Amino acid sequence: MPSITAVLHTENDALRLGRALETLYPCDDIVVIDHGSRDDTVRIARQYGAQVIVALPGYATQEYVQIANFAEWILTLDPCESLTENLAASLFEWKSASLRPFSSRSAFSVFLREETPHGWLEVPAVQTRLVPHNWKSWKARHPVHDASALTLEGELLRFVFP
Repeated sequence: MPSITAVLHTENDALRLGRALETLYPCDDIVVIDHGSRDDTVRIARQYGAQVIVALPGYATQEYVQIANFAEWILTLDPCESLTENLAASLFEWKSASLRPFSSRSAFSVFLREETPHGWLEVPAVQTRLVPHNWKSWKARHPVHDASALTLEGELLRFVFP
């Protein structure tokens, strides 16, 4: 069964981090890369069992993957994002034998919905967020979009308000 490490970059995200971490139950490990938080972000991350790495200047996610012991697959999200139940179920299905033929794919994408003052807005383009640990194409904190990536069912929810 493939294993997944969830990776989040944080900086003073104590008000929203718990909501994100609560939804990561399909993941085998959680890594929080903290960029100098001065609030309770690190304490909250550790309460949820996350491994906390102190951010190094100029490092992108790819460098952390090379120096840390991450799982076979990496799921990236922001601390203001949460998995829907459908996306969590898709990840469990993907990890199971029923979707084993897809585990050899190069990457997987997800849909994103964003909170606005007027309700939820669906972001039109899918985003590649689940990649193998040896993925080489990164843009800062997330993988570069792979147009050939299979899209998982469910969405990431991006909360704008704490």
